[in-house]
Amino acid sequence: MKQKNSKKFIFLLLIIFLLTGCTKNLTDPSGKVVKNEKTGQVLPSNIMCAPTDEDNLKLYRENKKALEKKYAEQLEDGDISKKEYEKKVNKIVDVDKLVSCEKFKITNGGYEGIWNTIFIKPLTWLIIKIGELVKNYGLAIILTTLLIRGVMYPLTLKTAKQSENLKKANPELQKLEKKYAKRNDEQAMMQKSTEMMQIYKKYNINPLSGCLFGIIQIPLFFAFYEALYRLPALFEDKFLVFGMSMSPMKAISSGNLIYLILPILVFVVTYFSFKLNSGASMNNEQAKQMKYMTIFMIIMIVIMSFSMSVAIVIYWITNSTFTIVQNLIVKRSK
Repeated sequence: MKQKNSKKFIFLLLIIFLLTGCTKNLTDPSGKVVKNEKTGQVLPSNIMCAPTDEDNLKLYRENKKALEKKYAEQLEDGDISKKEYEKKVNKIVDVDKLVSCEKFKITNGGYEGIWNTIFIKPLTWLIIKIGELVKNYGLAIILTTLLIRGVMYPLTLKTAKQSENLKKANPELQKLEKKYAKRNDEQAMMQKSTEMMQIYKKYNINPLSGCLFGIIQIPLFFAFYEALYRLPALFEDKFLVFGMSMSPMKAISSGNLIYLILPILVFVVTYFSFKLNSGASMNNEQAKQMKYMTIFMIIMIVIMSFSMSVAIVIYWITNSTFTIVQNLIVKRSK
């Protein structure tokens, strides 16, 4: 019954993702992604509120004019119909019609699908309000991340405990694998399954709950990331000495080497976050494959952090640090 319920839940999540929107990059008439050359920030087309940065405003307005001209030429040449023209023009982001981020409300734009209405808008509003309260959006990202992770703590704690229990059960599970390594008949498989469930019961392991609680976190992670990415006010602020819209790569290439601290912190927190989550029930070959996969993922995340905006990097560091602290608490309690 639990397995069936888990499958239904996973299916429901997939439907939510497929039927609702996600972050979209602003593109020019040639299809090239538009970004602020001074900061390296890639501009989203489906922003939640109006930016105030003059450079970004100019980019949005110029892009709107260029797209309108392109579609007008297509209409004149007969490449598209009047209806298609109007549909394309209506999809162009018009920053002059958006509300300011200070006046943003959850109800802005009405119902826009489950993803935007239930996840993105409330998170965007929460970040804005905390930012107004503490007078700094960098600090708002940290506090909002901690608040969300605090709310999710009972669920993520359950996952962490399951992982630790699996590590303790690993020697017995390995013995079980060796015991039935050369037996593939139906009776042997049934006996193996029975003995495995006994081990799970001994170490208080629910093989489905850890996966289920992990899946619950996925929508929240992507929703938070998207809310950050689509909120212009974040990128118009500074946190300590870091410009929130600046990417470490752009800053370092301009001689501002202090930004190198951020990718280094990303590496440290990602490495320890992965390390504390490793070592669950796996044989030697699986452990070896997982090790290489982990190294690859860490390298990819660090490389990506160079091109991410500081606002996104702050979120990643805060979120990963919370995971590390949580896993250390679980380890000590065990």
